[in-house]
Amino acid sequence: MAHDYDLFVIGAGSGGVRASRIASSHGAKVGIAEEYRVGGTCVIRGCVPKKLLVFGSHFREELEDAASYGWLGIEGKFDWPTLRDNVQKEVTRLNGAYISTLEKNHVGIVPGRAVFLDAHTIEIAGRRITAKHFLVATGGHPILPKFPGAELGFDSNEAFLLEKLPRRLVISGGGYIATEFAGIFAGLGVEVTQLYRGHLILKGWDAELREKLQAAYLARGIRVKLGAEVAAVERAGSHLTVTLKDGATLETDGVMHAIGRQPNTAGLGLERAGVAVDQWGAVTVDRMSKSSVDPIYAIGDVTNRLQLTPIAIREGHAFADSVFGNAPWSVDHTNVPTAVFSQPALASVGMTEEAARASGFTVAIFRSDFRAMKNTIPGRQERTTCKLVVDGKTDKVLGAHMLGPDAPEIIQALAIAVKMGATKRDFDQTVALHPSVAEEFVLMR
Repeated sequence: MAHDYDLFVIGAGSGGVRASRIASSHGAKVGIAEEYRVGGTCVIRGCVPKKLLVFGSHFREELEDAASYGWLGIEGKFDWPTLRDNVQKEVTRLNGAYISTLEKNHVGIVPGRAVFLDAHTIEIAGRRITAKHFLVATGGHPILPKFPGAELGFDSNEAFLLEKLPRRLVISGGGYIATEFAGIFAGLGVEVTQLYRGHLILKGWDAELREKLQAAYLARGIRVKLGAEVAAVERAGSHLTVTLKDGATLETDGVMHAIGRQPNTAGLGLERAGVAVDQWGAVTVDRMSKSSVDPIYAIGDVTNRLQLTPIAIREGHAFADSVFGNAPWSVDHTNVPTAVFSQPALASVGMTEEAARASGFTVAIFRSDFRAMKNTIPGRQERTTCKLVVDGKTDKVLGAHMLGPDAPEIIQALAIAVKMGATKRDFDQTVALHPSVAEEFVLMR
């Protein structure tokens, strides 16, 4: 049977665009569907605009410290619409760049929402399209709570487009999105309260660094209220009243929901194609990204694997090489560096201390806790922590973790060493680059 396309990709995010481009370079006829804007979560409403907001929020502290470094008479007045609109201009530019990439690589863009009719057929705005292979790369979306008054709040997608900043903001959630936005809004001058139902924010990260970040947030004036869940939100004149499950109430001007994300599989017609999903709605795939139905593959946040943009890109590349390039390979999901762009930033690669002990390793911990040189003249007390988790029997470095300035940049470089199986002795034999924050990783004894 002749098909309209060799490959049709559903979702033009980072992973879908990479898969499309590589498959086309291997000679496949490729089409891609996108119902919103090309670029996906990371480019349009995630990592990129969020990191730009992080940059913007840092200037408050930089301006405060400028005088101690001799820059006198500097005053700053923050204007939210200027930052918001400039960020969106950059998002629009990147959206255009992604479209250009697809066009240059001869990938046909079909605007609209795709719905499966069967394993080889989809429908978009009344048009039926057939393909030999389909790739589902639809990403995820914020989970919205169901308590009364939830509609009075906003989610992480809407946070980038606020008409004005609230004077006071309650952020519900303890994951990386909630924690990053708590730092962003606090840095922009908003009075932030972060609510989390657990006992410590950022579940799954190194416990010691989680505790220190939580303490740093408290020192910055961010109220972190633990063991707290929202029961209801209601309008009370010019403000909102947040009622917690324990009966306590908070008065605020805005509420942000950041309680997690869910795969975008609802309404795709996957059941008609016979594609299996797990209990969270994620497409279940094997190591080659193949779903339960042979012609249909899935990558990125819509699957049950790591939800990180670089992982989606690699999965898309591996899929295209394997299916269309006669060069099969799969993505290694171990020792993947990750970061929380909190303030201070937290970054990690490899095993946490808790995971290493739970796995039966004889663990040796090396750490350095200090005040970064930049903070000494202004008198800031915020500290940096560098930590290595080492196998006490083999001397192999199992994990590297850091809380402090430029942590993501430093851990990215250390990830190479951890991935290669470097030992603590290898770290010890590396000469320090002085004075730097990163040198602490080769000076621990």
